[in-house]
Amino acid sequence: MSEGVHTTDVAIIGAGPVGLFAVFECGMLRMRCHVLDALEAVGGQCQALYPEKPIYDIPAHPAISGAGLIEALEAQAAPFRPVYHLGHAVTGLTRRDDGRFLLETAGGVQVDARAVIIAAGVGAFGPNRPPLDGLADYEGRSVFYLVRRRDDFAGKRLVIAGGGDSAVDWALSLADVAAHVMVVHRRPKFRAAPESVARMQALAAEGKLELVVPYQLAGLEGRDGQLTGVRVATLEGEERLLEADVLLPFFGLAANLGPIADWGLNLERNLIPIDPATAGTDTPGLFAVGDIATYPRKLKLILTGFAEVAQAAHAIHPLVFPGEALHFEYSTTKGVPGQA
Repeated sequence: MSEGVHTTDVAIIGAGPVGLFAVFECGMLRMRCHVLDALEAVGGQCQALYPEKPIYDIPAHPAISGAGLIEALEAQAAPFRPVYHLGHAVTGLTRRDDGRFLLETAGGVQVDARAVIIAAGVGAFGPNRPPLDGLADYEGRSVFYLVRRRDDFAGKRLVIAGGGDSAVDWALSLADVAAHVMVVHRRPKFRAAPESVARMQALAAEGKLELVVPYQLAGLEGRDGQLTGVRVATLEGEERLLEADVLLPFFGLAANLGPIADWGLNLERNLIPIDPATAGTDTPGLFAVGDIATYPRKLKLILTGFAEVAQAAHAIHPLVFPGEALHFEYSTTKGVPGQA
């Protein structure tokens, strides 16, 4: 959903793992949520930077991939029917005289909320775009900076550009669903985990993907937003045309605090100080969780953010339901709405 003005109980800025878990915690207390994120898919860094890498400190999971964690958190949030505004960076946040907040995005979306949870990690993320003529014409149609569903690329001819973990991980993951995968990198050495690079090289030796090195992106071919080919070149100017339907450039994400710095918050080293008992900031109704929140002896772990979200949800409940006593119940007692 992306047009008009929307009214909700809680607006969550950031759709990473902590933001997704905020939907669940708020939902368990009967509070409706809208989630806004500058990226075009949920998951934050887990999905964008290390989807196939194992995470070892999520309770009850000896190991779980970044993508697997996000998939599970999405499923956990789904019964509460969150509304996602993806690809919409929040540019304005105003607290009105009645205590409600108005959030505005560069795309014209407005969300009216009783409370706001900032779960923005280290700020707004945006892709590092390759300097190619006409790139914007293909973005969102046949040029993508994130992979939301592998099946979207089934039977496609893919060019993956980059030499880090994201490029290598997605090359490994998509090789068995795409018609053809070509990995473009400016040098033979990759910056990804050695075992992943070895697996990719083994697939290349088996003819299951193609390593296009040492080359870099040089241009795009196609029309009406649909690629037909990607031009690549060596540093000496030798060019090749790779027949392709999709380009996935993985050159990392640029993070900056962005408009958050202009919201009048009491920042400390670009972090938001909170009361760890409530995750509240010095602005009533405004909360911060996850990596963007700080307090003495804070541990920057996903599980720490999960705990902060629970504190925030319980602190928000009396704002959404004034005068209503909250009788805390364990999930084993109350269950989850819509589930037997």
